Amino acid sequence: MVHPVFLTHDASRDLEALYDYIESHDVPGKADYVLDQIEQAFSSLSENPERGVYPKELLAVGLREYREIFFKPYRIIYRIVAEKVYVMVIADGRRDMQALLQRRLLQA
Repeated sequence: MVHPVFLTHDASRDLEALYDYIESHDVPGKADYVLDQIEQAFSSLSENPERGVYPKELLAVGLREYREIFFKPYRIIYRIVAEKVYVMVIADGRRDMQALLQRRLLQA
């Protein structure tokens, strides 16, 4: 079964900000490469969305409704609802993920 994959507004903004940052701080072409790899990663969820692991920051507070996959060091956090996959967060895993997830997912 194929599951449609959707980006939330926040995840789209994450992707744009990430692209802009890499484009202005790294070698030419790197931003395009990273964008392609991240898009391939979350697109691959359409075939097997259950393959992701539970984010440790959310497990610590008892939440098992979100999963994540990686394109290191980037973390792609998503939720499966009614056979659809919603990408919620795309972030550099070196950030303070606890604060980001608290602000973005737990207070929503």
